[in-house]
Amino acid sequence: MQTFLQTRTPLLMMALGLALCLQTPALAQTAPLDPGSMAFEMALMEAQAPQDRLALVETAIAAVEASAEPDYRMYFDLNDLRLDLLIELARTAEAATLAASLSAFALENSGLLNADPIFYARHAAALFEEAGNQRVALQQLEAEAKLRLESGETGESLARVYRDMQRLAAARGDSGGAATYAELAENATDSQGAAVNKRGDTGYSEVDVFYATDRARSGSADPNKFYSAGRGDLEYGTVTVSIPKTHEPGAIELPSIWRLEFGATPAKHVMLRRVIPQDSAEFFASMQERVAKSPRKEAFVFVHGFNTTFDAASRRAAQLAYDMNYSGVPILYSWPSAGKTFSYVADTAVVRLSGRRLALFLEDLHANSGADTIHIVAHSMGNRALTDALELLALKTRVAEGGGPMFGQLFFAAPDVDAGLFQEMMKTIRPIGERLTLYASDVDWALEASRKLHGYAPRAGQAGDNILVATEFDTVDMSMLGDDMLAHTYFANDSSAITDIASLIWRSPDPVHRCGLVNLQEQGNPEIWHYEKGACQVGKLVALISQLWNLGPVDAQAIKSQVRALVSDPNEAAELERRLVDMIATE
Repeated sequence: MQTFLQTRTPLLMMALGLALCLQTPALAQTAPLDPGSMAFEMALMEAQAPQDRLALVETAIAAVEASAEPDYRMYFDLNDLRLDLLIELARTAEAATLAASLSAFALENSGLLNADPIFYARHAAALFEEAGNQRVALQQLEAEAKLRLESGETGESLARVYRDMQRLAAARGDSGGAATYAELAENATDSQGAAVNKRGDTGYSEVDVFYATDRARSGSADPNKFYSAGRGDLEYGTVTVSIPKTHEPGAIELPSIWRLEFGATPAKHVMLRRVIPQDSAEFFASMQERVAKSPRKEAFVFVHGFNTTFDAASRRAAQLAYDMNYSGVPILYSWPSAGKTFSYVADTAVVRLSGRRLALFLEDLHANSGADTIHIVAHSMGNRALTDALELLALKTRVAEGGGPMFGQLFFAAPDVDAGLFQEMMKTIRPIGERLTLYASDVDWALEASRKLHGYAPRAGQAGDNILVATEFDTVDMSMLGDDMLAHTYFANDSSAITDIASLIWRSPDPVHRCGLVNLQEQGNPEIWHYEKGACQVGKLVALISQLWNLGPVDAQAIKSQVRALVSDPNEAAELERRLVDMIATE
């Protein structure tokens, strides 16, 4: 029987088959480690020689292929690491073939992977050229040009591809081809053509997200690769993300080969457009200017979780702001997660150091942003950085009893933090937030995996029998959102959860007054709120909340007027009005 990839990406399988044939007999007889286990990650760390690391990776690849339900993300990540090791071992021809295969695989499985096929096509071209195969290198550049053209791209980045093609054609003695590529390069940067491309409705919106990160720069000018997984110093900037007009709330639209989309285009896909680093003074001056233009002087900070790259985190922060129609200032804090499914231990090694830097950033943000209120959303392992940062700030500031909190809403979404530690930390953190909300789930794969890795100690984000309840925070069981085995972003991928976040940012209502939250007292602890999927008219509710948010203080009559102006169906309008009035009932 063919494997799940043999039927879909033959070139990748051919490359892998070659590599696996080269394994030593001793290795072939060794039982493979589970590539998702801590034992595998530790074995990779302990293997000093690149050839030993490569042997482990190739054995793990074979294990994933043999799995009854293969994990595509794990498979891609392992092959991406294999590519790096082949390059390190100077096995350039094999690396070139694998890079080309990864480009095809990234495109074919874009709905699951956060990988840019253009990056791997360009990488393959450079490797084929280095291996002396100019003909195939030129083919890879043609593939890159096609991807860029399909996305509607013009300008210098496309011209650079054509100039590389011109150089390779000339080296092969193809003067006619070289002349053609030179003309294409000139046309790609033609100012009149660029102006025409910009006229009319672009089909997308752009969200500017401020960011702070302690990732090291990669050296690449590509926005998707601008920051690496390496540790760096704290630096600031803005990242611009395009959101298509056809965007579905909660989604991160990426190209799909099944829709005959061969490259990302901003009119169809969520894309990073620009990354602009700034020094501290410029960063906060820009933020203050942006805050001053906001109807309410507010900002929110998003701290991403495990297995997340800078570009993926930027897309998520922009998507959250866009889906909430947030007119305040969105801010991303990105810590140096490796962005790999098999790098859990590596992520745990850096996240708490980032917590110290996050504390410094939040303190500066509070002092220099110009925002009256700052909300914070942390996800998964990012909660380790956030809880450390907030505890440090709470101990440092010692908010007086009755004094105003340092921050607004604090959201702890699926926190991968020891449950007992989290509960104790909340006692210290509570005074510096207006309201603390814990989102938990009993079907979160990453939390269950983390629990096993930590000797079956409960995680703070897990629901079920050991769900956390305390006076310091509200507990919301989000299990009804289902099993999000791969994305591990249930709190952002369901627009109803975004509705709950938007409701809290708008008016901070108690759970009893928020749409979709039910208290099942007959089933146990009355302090646990259960989310009921489908209970709210989520799209219209978020749209109305954003409109009301910009109006400032509102009463029942103002809500009624706004609802009647935007909703034509009288029954639907009455229900939305009731929901919104309920949210301000305790004011």
